[in-house]
Amino acid sequence: MGINARNREGSGIFALWYVEPRRTELRPVAPIEPGPGDVMVRTLFSGISRGTERLVFNGLCRRSHRRRMCAPMQEGTFPFPVKYGYCAVGLVEAGPANLVGRTVFVLHPHQQMFAAPAAAVAAVPEAVPARRAVLAANMETALNAVWDAGAGPGDRIAVVGAGVVGLLVTFLCAGLPGAEVTVVDTDPSRAAVVRRFGAGFALPGAAPGEADVVIHASGTAAGLATALSLCGDEAMLVELSWYGDEAVPVHLGGEFHARRLRLVSSQVGQVAASRRPRWEAGRRLAKALSLLADARLDDLITGEVAFTDLPEALPAILDGETGGLMTAVRYQ
Repeated sequence: MGINARNREGSGIFALWYVEPRRTELRPVAPIEPGPGDVMVRTLFSGISRGTERLVFNGLCRRSHRRRMCAPMQEGTFPFPVKYGYCAVGLVEAGPANLVGRTVFVLHPHQQMFAAPAAAVAAVPEAVPARRAVLAANMETALNAVWDAGAGPGDRIAVVGAGVVGLLVTFLCAGLPGAEVTVVDTDPSRAAVVRRFGAGFALPGAAPGEADVVIHASGTAAGLATALSLCGDEAMLVELSWYGDEAVPVHLGGEFHARRLRLVSSQVGQVAASRRPRWEAGRRLAKALSLLADARLDDLITGEVAFTDLPEALPAILDGETGGLMTAVRYQ
């Protein structure tokens, strides 16, 4: 079912749709007619964002959250059916001369070929392979979180949750001069990649406390409780997890007030307040892409699936049965 196949819409192009709880299908795309200023992109890879796409897959999109959950170029409406995704990397085949032949990153759902406004695509630096560039949206999220946290050189930093975003936060924080970074996770297999980034690893209950900054990215109530326990006096705790409709208890008794802890959220929809007067979203995305020019980040892409196999493969991927971190979708 390649992009040259025929379908009943006549375009030969297919996209992944979430059609009901825990079921997806490949649906044909109507013939694409690019508008003025659009580019035509042939997809090379896309990335599956396990956290957000798991919520969509399970229909956990409460009405009050739907506007914020919308991806820039999705179609359909929540909860179903919806064409969703935001980690596409492809080759520009038509459009402005300065972009034709370039590899670009686009916040677009899983689809074999698509049109997008030229202003909505970001050129992938030559030093970043197309497959690794699927991490760009996650890197933006991590960069925003580090800005929100105000982490700096010499800080004692704890990152709770060694998923893709937590590990990208670790990668960035470990690059701060003199910073002492510890990652806390229940999976000891994550220790190897953590140490390659120059950080320490600890299981819950064994992590050093009195951190200056704690960033929580495990997506669990237990992880949030651990994160609170690691805070030093007047420390900053940044909540990076997104829970959708799930109610999450948080213990604000004990020493929370006595130690004057600060609990703040971080969300990528807006540039962090500390940078907002000078940075727009395009500058932040360009920086996130440039930060991917480190081969160690290939460790975060631990699985690969053909686009045509996605409907059968997604349940195991989104339920975590396959293990690993980011799964790349291959289109060629």
